[in-house]
Amino acid sequence: MSDTLTGRVLRVNDGDFLVVLGAGNAQYGIRLSGIIAPEIGQPYGQNSMTNLSDLVTGKYVVVDYARRDRYGRIVGKVLLNGQDMNLEQIKAGLAWHNKETMNEQLAKDWALYAAAEDEAKAAKRGLWNDPNPVPPQEWQREK
Repeated sequence: MSDTLTGRVLRVNDGDFLVVLGAGNAQYGIRLSGIIAPEIGQPYGQNSMTNLSDLVTGKYVVVDYARRDRYGRIVGKVLLNGQDMNLEQIKAGLAWHNKETMNEQLAKDWALYAAAEDEAKAAKRGLWNDPNPVPPQEWQREK
C-alpha cells in the first residue's frame, strides 16, 4: 500500500533529501527512495545537491511513498509532472542506485534505476568520472 503527498519543494538539503510544504503549511522531510547521493563534503556531493535543487526547488511535486525512515522522514519517489526525480539523479551520475532496497521498489523501477546507473557508469557521467567513486556509507566510515 502506498500513499501520496503533494506539495511545493521548499529546499533541497543534499542530493537525496528535500523538504516539501504540504497541506496546512506542514513541512515534510523527504528521503528519495532507491538512491544514495554523495554527502555534501564528498566529491560530487555539491553537484548532486545543486542538480536536484535546480530540478525541483519551488516546484510542486507528488511524492509516492510507503514508509518513513527511523528519523520520521518520508521515503519515497518524487515526481515532477510525472517524471521520476530519483531516476534523474541516477541518470545524471549524481547518485548510486541503492540496490539494498530492492524490496521497497517496484520491479520496473528497480530495473530502470539499475539500467540508468549502468548507462551513467558507461558514459562516465558525474561521480562515475572518478575512477573509484566512494559510496557515502564507506566515506563516512573512513572519516
